[in-house]
Amino acid sequence: MRTRLLRQGVAGGLLGLSLLLQSGMGMAEQSASAQELLATRCAACHQAEGDDKYSRISYQRKTPEGWLMTIGRMQTAHKVQLTDEERRTLIKYLADKQGMAPSETADYRYALERRLNTQETLMEDPQLGEMCVRCHSGGRLAMQGRTEQEWRHLVNFHLGHWPALEYQAFSRDRNWFPIAINETVPHLAKRFPLESEAWFQWLQQRPDSETLAGRWIFTGHYPGKGELTGSMTAKYIGEDNFEVRVDGRYADGTPFVGTGKAVVHNGYEWRANVEVDGTVLRQVFAVVNNEMTGRMFERDHDERGLDFRAVPDSAAAVVAVQPAYLKVGEQQELTLTGSGLNGTPQLGEGIEVIKVLDSSPERVRVQVRVAADAPVGVREVAVGDADGATLAIYRQISEVRVVPDYAVARIGGNGSPTEKVEGHFDAEAWAIGEDGKTPYRIGFVPATWSVEAFDEEAEELEDVKYAGVMDRHTGVFVPGDAGPNPDRKMMANNVGNLKVIATVDEGGNTVTGEGQLIVGVQRWVIPPIP
Repeated sequence: MRTRLLRQGVAGGLLGLSLLLQSGMGMAEQSASAQELLATRCAACHQAEGDDKYSRISYQRKTPEGWLMTIGRMQTAHKVQLTDEERRTLIKYLADKQGMAPSETADYRYALERRLNTQETLMEDPQLGEMCVRCHSGGRLAMQGRTEQEWRHLVNFHLGHWPALEYQAFSRDRNWFPIAINETVPHLAKRFPLESEAWFQWLQQRPDSETLAGRWIFTGHYPGKGELTGSMTAKYIGEDNFEVRVDGRYADGTPFVGTGKAVVHNGYEWRANVEVDGTVLRQVFAVVNNEMTGRMFERDHDERGLDFRAVPDSAAAVVAVQPAYLKVGEQQELTLTGSGLNGTPQLGEGIEVIKVLDSSPERVRVQVRVAADAPVGVREVAVGDADGATLAIYRQISEVRVVPDYAVARIGGNGSPTEKVEGHFDAEAWAIGEDGKTPYRIGFVPATWSVEAFDEEAEELEDVKYAGVMDRHTGVFVPGDAGPNPDRKMMANNVGNLKVIATVDEGGNTVTGEGQLIVGVQRWVIPPIP
């Protein structure tokens, strides 16, 4: 079964992740305040069962964003009166008390991190693909745990709110409700239960958020802008809150500096707003095993963002090598970034360090020569006791892949209340290993970008002319304006079906890769979890 694209607009309301990010309440104060709120605002519908338990509420576990959506729905659909601070208090309390373990969210964090062009595989489970994922992202479904009775309640809730469910595709031609209750519900309860060993273990080992304070060394990749490295300082100000300062640079020297505030839920769910050059970026990270990973993205344009990985400056680790690849027979400057770097880099067989240009515990810059007969492939590198990064050695690029290979952009602007949603692409180079047949990843490489009509229909409708413009240097596609276009056939919107082409020229060896871009109508709804 074909994998499904994580859609960029689904049913639900935009409540804003920023609601999670400015909590000023401590855990003890939050617990008391949250218990009072549960008793006074929630118990009117959710029966108190003693021991701080309430019907429905106490039989679910969710991420902070999941609880945000639930509480927001209570406000909009059932007129529950809460201030922003009260909502934050409830979210913090419930995400700490009834959250998800890191291992339970690990495979689905793309939804939290707004990686909206991810090809999901959960649809390959027929029970879920045909019953649930046809409307929701798999990540939204999977990042929660419920009792079997609570999953049954959820099915009834859906049918009560959206009775047309039984007449939609995958429903009207079969006995949808009996299948949902008798087959899908037990399957969900088994796969995503309320009680799990992973959750119990996490409660036993969950660290205090104060242990996350300090200086972190990070690396990132921002499509269209390139690689960047730097440090992030997290100052603990009490009650799971932090003041944050980011101080980094792109590979071309452009600064990446900003400040903001963060809150940690459930011992590892890091959420922050950081302003960089006048633009607010959200940080959605998981902090597990002394490593911080996730994504930073613009608050108002979540398609613009960077992958993020950081380690404490007290650890001995190499977090990045720039560039991340070297060609055999060439001489080049190489920069290794990390913490606890001490000594000459160990780069493996066939690579000679000609000169150390500068060196510090966080940055080592060297001039290297790669032998013509150096073994090709991906190898681990180290500086003294610090390791954790890899370096690709290659003879020639055998393949270029467009990443993502299938994406959705959206028209907007032109008086519309919705913003355009851009397409952001990278050219990923691959090579063949020493065995002459096994491919391996080289890394992201510079490319020249263009678009063509994807098929005959797109060519007839002149989609290339109307759907938008591709920046030939950055791989950023800016869609056309919203609204009917009088110059198009039948005054159609500026939608389109395009082929995305990346052309890499390496010393006369030209290799191209292709992907697909659907330019759709406006994105009207932006829920915290698609």
